[in-house]
Amino acid sequence: MSDEKSTARSGVRSDLEDWFDSDLGRSMLASVLLRLGALLPTLFGYHILQLGLFRDKPLMAASRISHQVVFSIDPGLYPRSDNGVLCEASALPIAADSVDVVLLPFVLEFEQEPHDVLREIERVLIGEGHVVIIGFNPLGCWGLWRLLLWWRDTVPWSGRFLRIGRLRDWLKLLGFEVTHISRAFFRPPLRSARLLRNLGLLELLGRKLFPMIGGCYVIVARKRLQRLIPIRTQWRARRRLIATGVIEPTTFQAPRDES
Repeated sequence: MSDEKSTARSGVRSDLEDWFDSDLGRSMLASVLLRLGALLPTLFGYHILQLGLFRDKPLMAASRISHQVVFSIDPGLYPRSDNGVLCEASALPIAADSVDVVLLPFVLEFEQEPHDVLREIERVLIGEGHVVIIGFNPLGCWGLWRLLLWWRDTVPWSGRFLRIGRLRDWLKLLGFEVTHISRAFFRPPLRSARLLRNLGLLELLGRKLFPMIGGCYVIVARKRLQRLIPIRTQWRARRRLIATGVIEPTTFQAPRDES
């Protein structure tokens, strides 16, 4: 990636971190953590990887996997990374087939080639490993808000919100099976903390009555294990050949001496 693109992306990541420190961002993050608190304990393995720092607050705290690693994909936030790993989301410094769970929180919306990121995730995941994708929903009031503010170069509205249907298609092409889809945060994107608290009832009503309009979604997909199909001997073809009149020799019999 060119230095210009890397610098631009770094600024977007830093702005996104600042946005998640706002009242609206913290409210959405709290809603996401509730979903992850129910999902991550059901995913097992030895290694779980999260891409993106989120102010040094790992979103995988609910996971039962002991080895938890966070990779920074933003050079501007690199000094805050405890493990000191800085990388591209589409070029992870990890061996193939080595990670059990990968967490992608709001990563794909701000990547130039999101499909390449998913391809890289498929490479590092073990067979039957899982990827957890968290993204902004382009539908509902959040999608409408983004359409109204598309001309503003501010996050998160400047990101490319991806439809769930498109992600399902990409995951299927890469050999994944989607096992879970849920939405979170059903309040409008208001800046006032007081209004957000007063509209807390919408969280309950939205989950029960209007799940499609959630501000963000959580997708869990499993990497399917490719099984080899053994090649069997074509015994039937041989039996049909013998049945046509060709006599199959069994034992050797020496000619009798007539003298």
